[in-house]
Amino acid sequence: MCVLTDIRHRNIVKLYGFCSHPRCMFLVYEYMEKQSLANFLGNEAEVVELDWMKRVNVIKSVANALSYLHDDCIPPIIHRDISSKNILLDLELEAHESDFGIARLLKPNSSNWTSVKGTHGYIAPELAYTMALTNECDVFSFGEVALEIIMGRHPGELISFLTSLVGQKMLLRDM
Repeated sequence: MCVLTDIRHRNIVKLYGFCSHPRCMFLVYEYMEKQSLANFLGNEAEVVELDWMKRVNVIKSVANALSYLHDDCIPPIIHRDISSKNILLDLELEAHESDFGIARLLKPNSSNWTSVKGTHGYIAPELAYTMALTNECDVFSFGEVALEIIMGRHPGELISFLTSLVGQKMLLRDM
């Protein structure tokens, strides 16, 4: 937990402090006015604010946060749960990575074996059979989030739609 209080990056939600007591445990984070990216993308009234340039900036913000965690922290931090629910937006629609509940430090000269954890639909498939934790696990999840930002919904929803009777009759250009 102390490692998270030392993280200082503009695209990572600031952890101001925490209480770890047998009767109660809580974290004090920076407040993000626009809540999660998942909620924002799902709200038809608000998502119109997210034009293409803002979508690109959200993707860049998440990439900057991951780059910091993987390349600038010693030891590197693997988030393990990059998803639209764990990306929070401020008033200017700048993205901030949050929820480091299952994050792990990448130990040098170690196998970094792990169990599969994260949000279904964002977990790197190779993690299921190698069980080796690497930066690439977060990078795969980042790719899923980037596609979700561009498309406005999770890519898995598109695949489900395409396999439905309605989706099978739709032309690619209409999609």
